[in-house]
Amino acid sequence: MPIAVVRAETYYLPPPREPADVWADVPAAELVWRWMEYRTSRRLIPPEGDVEDLAFARINQNRWLADCSSCGSAAIVSPTDPRYACTECQWGWFPLVFPADPAAVEASLMGLKPGLRNWWHDDDPTNPNRPPDPVPDPGPEDEPA
Repeated sequence: MPIAVVRAETYYLPPPREPADVWADVPAAELVWRWMEYRTSRRLIPPEGDVEDLAFARINQNRWLADCSSCGSAAIVSPTDPRYACTECQWGWFPLVFPADPAAVEASLMGLKPGLRNWWHDDDPTNPNRPPDPVPDPGPEDEPA
């Protein structure tokens, strides 16, 4: 059976000594905050405000990721909760852009080894496979006289 693409809710799990469902009521985007608290043994408080920047989720080596536009850090995210706030610089909540059908994108990558599963949104300016913007045709008023 192929390994599924990793989402926040399947990666950020509670400590082994806790019941498996202890974080069941935590939204997927906030799981990284609980997980980082446990891993760093310090209290982390998610930001309250939203950021107007728009971020694109991508699949990088079989994980849904989002990058912080402030510090460049990244975290595993989920299409079930399309937002992201950086645990490093604590920049506010970014709305995330996912594909219209994340499950279809994940399914399209299943033929690849997990380390080779990469995907970028067509509109993501950091997409290395993004086609160049079309050059507009000059209209009759733009032609030299």
